[in-house]
Amino acid sequence: MRKILAAMHRTAGKGYITWYERALLPLVYMFIYMKWFNLLEDMHPTHYYVMHSMIDDHIPFVEWFVIPYYTWFLYVFFTTAFLVLLPRSEDFYRAMFFMFIGMTFFLVFSTFVPTAQPLRPDVMPRDNMCTRLILRLYRQDTPTNVFPSIHVFNSIACMIALLKSRALDDHRLVRAASCVLSAAVILSTMFIKQHSVIDVAGAFVLAVIAYRFAYQSDFILELMHIRERESAVPQHITLFG
Repeated sequence: MRKILAAMHRTAGKGYITWYERALLPLVYMFIYMKWFNLLEDMHPTHYYVMHSMIDDHIPFVEWFVIPYYTWFLYVFFTTAFLVLLPRSEDFYRAMFFMFIGMTFFLVFSTFVPTAQPLRPDVMPRDNMCTRLILRLYRQDTPTNVFPSIHVFNSIACMIALLKSRALDDHRLVRAASCVLSAAVILSTMFIKQHSVIDVAGAFVLAVIAYRFAYQSDFILELMHIRERESAVPQHITLFG
């Protein structure tokens, strides 16, 4: 961390993109996203496209998966904070571009193609801390606007961002933990009956498309002149060095 702060100081006034400039981007986007999402939740269309497959009927309800489901919020927050604090901005902008593609697609799709899922149990099979958390979740989040699953999509986005970050080249344990957590979150969406297998598959397809634009193209870097603006920033400073 000391090396990162030193790098920030040395590159001040040389085109360096500050951490608070970066932090503003996801904050502004999330404000817009939540406003749009809340409008969708308040809408009551006359017809919904039902997300349901035969596979869903064979997936058991497992309440303890609510733990990784809720952990997702911290996962996305800390991954974004890690990317914000990196000395160079390339990893941050690629990851944000990836997320914004998927989240914007979700909003537009849900606006014109309202979806719903009929998977939630009418009565909890047990009464414990996890089932109570799930009931609270059910009350706060309607079973509508479910395709594709943003929980799944952003878990993939965080995992890819951490796997791709050069700052973690010597920290395989962090990357491995990210992969395990992403897998647990993805499974949780189905085991607590928040999403259909169709929603999960849709998120994977969308992630493949977003990856092509965010990581196999330099479009966002060229659009914002990231490399030119940060040419003075040292290449190999790591967050844990």
